[in-house]
Amino acid sequence: MVAIVTCAVVAILGWLFAVSQWETASRIATVASALAGVAAVGIGIWAALPGAGQGGIAVRDTSSARTTGPGDAVSGFQGKKSSGTVTVERTGSAEATGEGNAISGYSEK
Repeated sequence: MVAIVTCAVVAILGWLFAVSQWETASRIATVASALAGVAAVGIGIWAALPGAGQGGIAVRDTSSARTTGPGDAVSGFQGKKSSGTVTVERTGSAEATGEGNAISGYSEK
């Protein structure tokens, strides 16, 4: 949404500068600087918003997992989540014998 508003502001400013009288070459430089400044501020705000560019992890419809020893049988997700969300649905069974761990679902390391 912020990117769309930024594009609209840049277009309106460009139109306003275009319909005004072009007296000197320095005005062209002023217009270019103003458009670049507005675009940079808009993109900066968009990048700073929570969730901007951050995806999540989704694990669905997995098969079964099995280990026989000091390992992990993971049929879902095991690890550190980033700043996004973690969705785990319909994971298969997990079986561990010996010193292993069975994880069917979600486990943070």
